[in-house]
Amino acid sequence: MDRLYGGFVRRGELVFDIGAHVGDRVASFRRLGARVVAVEPQPALAKVLKLFYGRSAEVSIETEAVGRSAGTISMMINIDNPTVSSASPAFVAAACEAPGWEGQRWIKSVTVPVTTLDALIDKYGTPAFIKIDVEGLEEEALAGLTRAVAALSFEFTTIQRDIALACVERCIAIGYTRFNAALGETQTFTHAKWVDGREITRWLIALPGTANSGDIYAALA
Repeated sequence: MDRLYGGFVRRGELVFDIGAHVGDRVASFRRLGARVVAVEPQPALAKVLKLFYGRSAEVSIETEAVGRSAGTISMMINIDNPTVSSASPAFVAAACEAPGWEGQRWIKSVTVPVTTLDALIDKYGTPAFIKIDVEGLEEEALAGLTRAVAALSFEFTTIQRDIALACVERCIAIGYTRFNAALGETQTFTHAKWVDGREITRWLIALPGTANSGDIYAALA
């Protein structure tokens, strides 16, 4: 993880971790010497982040979701597996019908505030890298970013391939020209060289459903 993110982040630079969960990426960014804005709307996971990083001057914790506009949203909580809690009804519906997701249950909901990536940039400054992992809300999060930063990543799932394709289109629209991907938690790029938007789109379309999930990386020229 440090090797991968070290290609995007230098000591002293700012990173946004959108969907920070319990902070495994925060830990990696801090090992690299970055300052981190950790955004996590789930109250239980936000408590964990505050326990680990609440006293760190280099980590700011925002307890809200990220979308295309400010407001509020209902978040569906998976108590047994909170890392797949989601504010996207379409994600929950797709997961409930998908092989490999058997037994997942979203049995609680909570209303959380919503901010945007642009608003976070206004508040904290421009990050060197943005990591987005928001369980089906990736397209909404990118819709709230109108100024491209040097690089970003967003999670994709094969149960919502259309969301990933829309995210690639959004990245192209705001200026990103170089793309790569990592499957699952491998932290290893699948392409030896960065590819353009058309090529990463073809790769996403051809990816078998059994691949399940991963991250797409987008960078400026």
